Amino acid sequence: MDLTKQIGQRLRAARQAQKLSLSDLSSRTNSLSKSRISNYEQGIRRMGLEEAQELSIALGTVTPTYMLCLDDTDPLTAQERQLVEYCRQSDDRGRETIMKLAKLETHYGPASDLESPAEPL
Repeated sequence: MDLTKQIGQRLRAARQAQKLSLSDLSSRTNSLSKSRISNYEQGIRRMGLEEAQELSIALGTVTPTYMLCLDDTDPLTAQERQLVEYCRQSDDRGRETIMKLAKLETHYGPASDLESPAEPL
């Protein structure tokens, strides 16, 4: 398969993993139209470094090097992707709760092992 099509497939997979339409993704960027993103996905046009950077920021789940097939390591596991999706679907209160729990788990181990944390959140 040619590189331009591989790049397009990675972009489409990253977009679809978040259940974003072309319009949704376009609105998250500063300058990329829906038709231009579609051209990238179909392998009609190859994105440059600047576009890969802009799209990776808009998606938040892939790096520009991954998208351009320069790095085959997906930066997030399936579980990490799900956590990102939960955060995105939550309101401010939900995101705050997720962050507090993550902080507790990181600093103190599993929440079930907690009697009382040494420092307040």
